[in-house]
Amino acid sequence: MSRIGKKPIAVPQGVTAKVEGQKVTVKGVKGELSLTLVDDVSVKLDDDGVHVAPINDSKRARSMWGMSRSMVQNLVGGVTNGFSKNLEINGVGYRAALKSPRELQLQLGYSHEIIHPIPEGITVVVPKPTEIVISGIEKDKVGQIAAEIRRYRGPEPYQGKGVKYAGEFIYRKEGKKK
Repeated sequence: MSRIGKKPIAVPQGVTAKVEGQKVTVKGVKGELSLTLVDDVSVKLDDDGVHVAPINDSKRARSMWGMSRSMVQNLVGGVTNGFSKNLEINGVGYRAALKSPRELQLQLGYSHEIIHPIPEGITVVVPKPTEIVISGIEKDKVGQIAAEIRRYRGPEPYQGKGVKYAGEFIYRKEGKKK
């Protein structure tokens, strides 16, 4: 039994949820999101929230149960509070700036600057040249953009240079002794 899947998803005040077959639509103060769930789970709306249950006792249905519940929970969380990821840039001459509202300019020690496009629905703020704040209502898009930016120059263990998540611990190595 899925411990996560058993819990109903509470729909807060000011948020409306609608279930039509396998499609779940959630509308809130930050926007509207919808998701079509796989056929191995059933979804219904009650007074106490949205319930997700497996259709049968197969391994795939049980596997999709908790994941589907978490995805619907992310819809509700996105339209109420939104999601954000903070990135830190470490290194001499490493910096970020917004070139336009839809383009992020990164200088990460390469011979050229990197221009990363920002998709619709995602907001990127650069409070300092060494900090990037990515926010939006879709958790997977926010995480994907943060991972793509981090991939340009991930943190290295010797000098600690690169792009890392705020609060991420980077195991530092000592280096060779002479």
